[in-house]
Amino acid sequence: MSSIGSRSYESVPTRRVAFLGLGVMGFPMAGHLARAGHQVTVYNRTAAKAQAWVAEFGGQAAATPREAAQGAEVVFACVGNDDDLRSVVLGDDGAFAGMASGAVFVDHTTASAAIARELFAEARQRGLHFIDAPVSGGQAGAINGALTVMCGGDEAPFEAARPLALHVGKAVTRVGEAGAGQLAKMVNQICIAGIVQGLSEAVAFGQKSGLPMSLVLDVIGKGAAQSWQMDNRGKTMVDDKFDFGFAVDWMRKDLGLVLDEARRNGARLPLTALVDQFYADVQAEGGGRLDTSSLIKRLR
Repeated sequence: MSSIGSRSYESVPTRRVAFLGLGVMGFPMAGHLARAGHQVTVYNRTAAKAQAWVAEFGGQAAATPREAAQGAEVVFACVGNDDDLRSVVLGDDGAFAGMASGAVFVDHTTASAAIARELFAEARQRGLHFIDAPVSGGQAGAINGALTVMCGGDEAPFEAARPLALHVGKAVTRVGEAGAGQLAKMVNQICIAGIVQGLSEAVAFGQKSGLPMSLVLDVIGKGAAQSWQMDNRGKTMVDDKFDFGFAVDWMRKDLGLVLDEARRNGARLPLTALVDQFYADVQAEGGGRLDTSSLIKRLR
C-alpha cells in the first residue's frame, strides 16, 4: 500500500531535486515529488528509512546531505528543529557544500525565524538561495499533498521553487522576507492552541451536562463556532481517541518557538503561554505522542 494518497499534479518540466529528512512529513512529501515525475535523491539520518523510500518511489538515496544536493536545482528539507537543520545544511557534509551556484534550498521544517535568517544570509554568501517554508496540515496533509505552505525569502527563487512545492501543498504563498514563513507558522500555532483549548472546554462542558455531544457538534458546526478542529477532531475528542495526528511533543516544540519569539518582539501571549503549560500537563501524564486534541484529557 502506498504511503501517499492519490492526487493529480500540475504538469511541470522534470527537475533534479533532493529531499532531506524522511519522517512522518518528509517521507510522503518527497513521494509526491517523485510521483509527479521529478528525479529525486533523498537523505535521511537513518539510512534504512531512505532505502525504504527508494524501494517505494524509485530515485536514489545518498549517504550525506552534500551528496544528495549535488546536481539538484532545488533541495527540500523537513527535519526536527534548528539544530537538526544546521546539521543537514552546514559543514563539509552539509547540503550547502554540495549545491551549485543559483540552486534553491526550501526548508519545510518548523524552526525559528532566527535560523531562517541565519541560513538565508549564509546561502547568499555562497551564491545560493534559501526559502523558509514551514507547513500546516499535519501528517494527513502531507500524505494527501494538501499542505498549506508559508514562505519567506526573495521573490525570484520562491517563484522558481513554487511549482515544485505545489506538488506537496494546496497553497504555497510567499508572505515576506527571510523568516516571515516561520513567523506565519507561529501565528498559525497560536490560533490552533487557543481553538483546541476552547473546543476541549466546550466538549467537556457538554459531556458534564449530559448532552449528546456528537449531535451538538453537528448542530453548532453549521454556525459561527465551526472550525477545522471541530470538524476533524471534535467527535474523536468525544470518543476519547487520540492515537493519531499532530503530537503534543511537537506542539510544545512549536509553542516554545512562539514564546521565545514573543520575548524578543514584545508580543503578549497570555493564553498561548497558559495552553503551553496545559500541554506540559498532558506530557507529564505520558501523553506526549498523543494528538494535540488530547488537551481535553486534563478536564476529565
